[in-house]
Amino acid sequence: MTTAPRRPHEPGDPVTLDARRTEAVHPGHADLDQLPLPALVQVFVDDQQDAVRAVQAAAGVLEDVVAAALPRLRAGGRLIYAGAGTSGRLGVLDATELTPTFSWPPERAVPLIAGGMEAVRHAVEGAEDDREAGAADVRAVCPGTDDVLLAVAASGTTPYVLGAVHAARAAGALTVGIANNPGTPLLDAPHLAVLLDTGPEVISGSTRLKAGTAQKIALNTISSALMVQLGKVYGNLMVDMRASNDKLQGRAVRMVRHATGADDDAARTALAQADGHVKTAIVMLMLHVDVAQAAARLTAAGGHARLALNAP
Repeated sequence: MTTAPRRPHEPGDPVTLDARRTEAVHPGHADLDQLPLPALVQVFVDDQQDAVRAVQAAAGVLEDVVAAALPRLRAGGRLIYAGAGTSGRLGVLDATELTPTFSWPPERAVPLIAGGMEAVRHAVEGAEDDREAGAADVRAVCPGTDDVLLAVAASGTTPYVLGAVHAARAAGALTVGIANNPGTPLLDAPHLAVLLDTGPEVISGSTRLKAGTAQKIALNTISSALMVQLGKVYGNLMVDMRASNDKLQGRAVRMVRHATGADDDAARTALAQADGHVKTAIVMLMLHVDVAQAAARLTAAGGHARLALNAP
């Protein structure tokens, strides 16, 4: 018996879809390819609001993540990121930006991405399906009890990421899962689970859109809140940066002036003596001490400028 060839699915046809919400066909954009340009752009912009709402709904658990990670980082632990595809690239981005922004040691922000660093620019097909590779990559960086794994996967089912979680947890690290679908393994396997329920994408299944945006916001929130708690910020100034180029030198001078009320010449002189370190220059000027005394006060205060300034 011969079977007639199947015709392409038409709108309204019953179609068996993936149960994951990020893989669903968005019900509101069946005519996306026919929209005039202004309407098309507005659709993409408006849909990003769902990313913000998803992170807002997860604020309580993000607070729990920061609270659990903080003592581990204070004890010398590392942030280890694990992901594949867009999620992996966002982990690489967050890890990389901690050093220029907060002078966080690069060896204490370890990004792992399925397929290795080649996958940052080129898709490595099938790498995300290798659960043992995720576990092996984690074991290769020798996680310990002071380390924190941030495992990110929009689907919540990526084998590479699940392998990373299980290996990190077995080694005693704190494990955090960040996923965009409820009821998925990545929200069951780790110590703490962050659901960013962004729903279907405007372009069906393209989780580089609002799912990725929500992940970026969540990672920014976790790492930035940790850096504030670790004394990398004074007021809302990123005072642990070093002025390593013309743009940053200008920014450093403005921050020192803003924090201390010093004039331009005094700010530049203090920064030169402090090797471009904003926090040290601020303590020098506020307390009228030399660079060695400022550095000693900051060390005694655990790196917190406000504590150094208020110490007897």
